[in-house]
Parts: sequence; C-alpha cells; structure tokens
Amino acid sequence: MELPDGVVDALTDIVGFDGVRLAPGELAVYGRDATPLFEGRPDVVVLPRTTEQVAAVLRLATEHRVPVVPRGAGSNLCAATVPLAGGIVLALTRMTRILEISNEELLARVQPGVTTARLADAAGARDLLYAPDPGSRTTSTVGGNIATCAGGLRGLKYGVTRNYVLGLEAVLPTGEVIRTGGRLWKDVAGYDLTRLLTGSEGTLAVITEATVALLPKPAETGTGVAYFETLSDACRAVTAILSAGIVPATLEFLDQNCISAVEDFARLGLRQDAGALLLFGDDGPIEVVAGNLVRLRKICTEAGALEVTLAEDVARSDALLAARRCSLPALSRLAPLTILEDVTVPRPKLAAMVDQINEIAARYALRFATFGHAGDGNLHPTCVLDPDDGAAVDRAHKAFAEIFAAAIRLDGTITGEHGVGAAKLPFLADRLGTDQLRLLGRIKSAFDPAGILNPGKVGS
Repeated sequence: MELPDGVVDALTDIVGFDGVRLAPGELAVYGRDATPLFEGRPDVVVLPRTTEQVAAVLRLATEHRVPVVPRGAGSNLCAATVPLAGGIVLALTRMTRILEISNEELLARVQPGVTTARLADAAGARDLLYAPDPGSRTTSTVGGNIATCAGGLRGLKYGVTRNYVLGLEAVLPTGEVIRTGGRLWKDVAGYDLTRLLTGSEGTLAVITEATVALLPKPAETGTGVAYFETLSDACRAVTAILSAGIVPATLEFLDQNCISAVEDFARLGLRQDAGALLLFGDDGPIEVVAGNLVRLRKICTEAGALEVTLAEDVARSDALLAARRCSLPALSRLAPLTILEDVTVPRPKLAAMVDQINEIAARYALRFATFGHAGDGNLHPTCVLDPDDGAAVDRAHKAFAEIFAAAIRLDGTITGEHGVGAAKLPFLADRLGTDQLRLLGRIKSAFDPAGILNPGKVGS
C-alpha cells in the first residue's frame, strides 16, 4: 500500500530518525521471516524502544488505517510476521531489557526483545530455570515466543510457553495500554486475557512486557539415546516409558532419513543403520535422575532397542541434544529449499502418523524426513527440494495439505507449536469449524476494530 502523506514524518517524530527504516534492502529483509515461500514488503520498518512509542505508533496507524505487523526475531515457521498487506513492520528487537529476576517470587520481568537463551542464562546464573526451550532459543525473542506460544524440547515435562506467562503489558491497536495478570500463579479476576494474548500471533495487541514464571534449577541432568529398527518400535518404547510413571524432561525422535542427515552434518557418531532414534533425558535430584536413566535404558531395551547408550558426561549429553537441535540445519544441506511443518497427534497414533507422512511423500515423489517430540506427539515433517522445480513445489503444497488432513483424522491438529500465521490459515477451518472461526473474528474485532494488526492472519 502507499502510506498516507505525513505518516513517515510522524513515525520519525515518535521513535527518532534511527528508529525508522526505509531502504529497499532493509524493507526486503523485514518482508520475510523463517518461513519459506512467503514474502511481503512493508512500506516502513519502525523500531521502538518504549511502550509509549509503541502506543503512539498504533494510535497513528489506527487513525490512518495503516496495517501493522508486530515482529520479534522473525524466526517463526508459519509466516506469522510476513507483512502481507504492506504497511508498518513494528520490530520490537530494541526492547531488550531484563527488568527483574526474583528468586523470592520465582519470576522474571522482561521486555519482548530479550532472546529466550539470554533469559534462560540470566535465570540460570541465579540458580533458576526458565523452562520453555524452543529450538530457535538463541535467536527467538520472549515476545515472539509468547505471541506464537512456542513449544520446545522440554514440553512433555514442563509444558509450553503459555504455562509460564503470569502477566503481560500490551498495547491495543487504539493505543490503550493494558496489564493482564500479574505476579501471581493464582488470579481468576475476570476473563483470562493473558492466555488469550498468548498465541494470538500479533493479531490482537502488541506485547511490550512479560512477567514469566521461573523454577528452581535442577541439580542434575542426564541424557541417553536408544536406536530402534523401526519407528513403531520406538513409539512402543515411548508408551512403555510413560506407562511406567516416568515423565522425562526430554523424549525426542528422529527417523532414519533424519539420522543420516544429522550424522553427515555433525559427525556425532550416530548409528545410521537404525530406523529410528529416541533421545531421552531427565533432570532433578541427582539420585532421581540416575535412577530414572537406568529405568529408561531398561524399558527401551525391553521394547526391542538395537542399542541404548547413556551419556557419560555433560559434554556427551550436550552433543546428543545437539543432534536433535541441528536436525533442521542438517536437512537444509540436502537441497536448496527446506519446508518444515508441524502437526500433533495423540501419542499412541504417532507411528501411524509417520506412516501416513511416508506414504504421502512416496506418492508425490518427494524427499521427506521426520523428527519431533515423541513425548507429546508433535511431529515435524520436513520436505527438501529444489525451489526452481515448480512442479515439485506444487506437489509439496499438496502433500502437506494431505498431511494436515491426516493429522485431523487421527484426532490431532494442524499445528502444535509453530502457529497458524499465513501458512496454516487455509486449513484452520478444517481444524476448528466455521462457528469457531466466526467467534475468532468477533474477538478480533473487539480488540482491533480498524483491523490494522497483522491483517490476513487469524481472525481476519
């Protein structure tokens, strides 16, 4: 769109000359996020430093009906921060202050541009744990994690981002500043707007501060890896582990294609003749962790594991976790274009979902690998292909549409942790139904009557 006269000058007055970006190259960078095949072009990028500046930008945008797309690091994988309608990209990456860490109350207050890893490190230095652990933790921001309700490797035992958001400061599109929740675990005064804004993907308000819960830092952590002939065998081990009353801190899987790609990339000594790898780990008191790791090894062996190895030290444990974290970059080396999606199904149906993915991939003649969170049924089917092969790209879109439909048939969902954004919006009605979609639209209108926040996404 073409910005109304005077808008850029007004934005410069609000945030200063150094907070406005207009150069074509910079606009192009902010027109994309980590989601392949989605691109827009903002008319201007604005980088505020304070809540007051955010409020002034939103008031101006509402007055002139200019679209605004809030953005953190842009590491999301659902095109949630692609400016489909142009307008303003409101990048919150200069709001990077850790305002408070309280051992007494087990909480932290941070601005939205603080990276997840930085908050985790700051908490760790105080013998505390910030539990959310998304794969992009070194670059993703706390505000972005809250906006998409990011998951991660510790989701089975500790939950996801929404489980740790106690309160928010947020700016409505009209410029009103609200504070939802607060510093309390228990607070049921009114509608739970904190939960509503968590996962709303920048369509309802702009988060400018978050109060998040922390936990005591575990005394010990340990990791192991089990290799199985088939993914079905690995899934049986997962069922046996949880049936035995163990809730591991980590329970991840890689299929055979993913194992080979990771080993070629990282040279970690993974066994490449296995059909599946199950990465397990636990944390807590030293004696509990030691006992659980022995039990986990025994359960995997009894479930038919080809081999089970426990990490002998922290360095090896970190290397095994790196095997899971480097799955995406490892697969990205196989072809110029990597499309990573996520679906979630009930744990007992995990193997059936992977079978569906493999059948769909073979039928469309595509190269797929699958990894994910075995403990909570969240899978990441990943397709690697040549972006210049238009026919292959078209087949990939059709394949993923079938994968989403298969997940729904198995009582699952089209996204467990990546979000809806623009990428999953065409499939949202299949998951929620038209009545819920209409309700989302009414909620959106209540928060954003002018429809300026992240148009073309949820609620639009």
